[in-house]
Amino acid sequence: MRGAIGPAPASGLSMSSQPDQTSPPAQTGHKVHSPQSVTRVIRILEALCASADPVSLADISRQLDAPKSSVVSLLRGLEEAGFVQAADNGWRLGPGAFGLGSALVAARGQVQSSELIHKGMADLARASSETVIFAVLNEDGASITYVDVIESRETVRFTIAVGNRRDLYCTAGGRVLLAGMKDEAVDAYLAALTPQAHTGATVTDIAAIRAAIAGARKTGVAQTTDQAANGATGTAAAIRNAAGHMLGALVLAAPTARAQDRLALLRDQVATAASAISRSLGYRG
Repeated sequence: MRGAIGPAPASGLSMSSQPDQTSPPAQTGHKVHSPQSVTRVIRILEALCASADPVSLADISRQLDAPKSSVVSLLRGLEEAGFVQAADNGWRLGPGAFGLGSALVAARGQVQSSELIHKGMADLARASSETVIFAVLNEDGASITYVDVIESRETVRFTIAVGNRRDLYCTAGGRVLLAGMKDEAVDAYLAALTPQAHTGATVTDIAAIRAAIAGARKTGVAQTTDQAANGATGTAAAIRNAAGHMLGALVLAAPTARAQDRLALLRDQVATAASAISRSLGYRG
């Protein structure tokens, strides 16, 4: 990740006297959409990857919500290229697909995970206009460290430095990582926890913290308001790798005054971005 782990500097809301001058120029022209057939080809391959047994034409058609006539045409083209092959009860992957898969794995290995995560962070920063953070669990199992930060270009924004550490129980990133742990790990963490109030709104009741973790586990997103810092609202979702392991938390940090009217939107944006980043790292859960 960008930046070195260091002492925990101060963080919070910041006001810049001048707007950021690095905003990209306005784009011109029309957005180019992928042909529907290309999307269907990818989805066919994904459907066959997900099944150990041959998949019937009817099942593929249902998964794609596409007519059988369209699907079978695509399957015939993929068969000619060696990417799929007909089986007794449907279709399965062909040798060409496995060769392509090996090449893709080799290519992905040449791209560092940190680059893919940072690219997803930049996309989320542009979409939300807020500060985006990537946080990882520390070895103590009780705190997180912010290892990459893209600050908002807004004049009033949440600002924090790489290397800053935060408790798990009072941060969106910490809670979403707790939500991804096994029950016994969460129980052990809460049993050893002596919560401190960082603000007047910090939740220190163990039962309430446990409920917040359960809520994050159910939705996949954690959201906090004025918990670790006054005037700051955090929204987070976990990023996972191909093996399903949590690499860390994607956190969107915004001034509470600006966030309150769009809490649901922020949740959706973070969930979508974390899912996209995880998929780029090979996660298919």
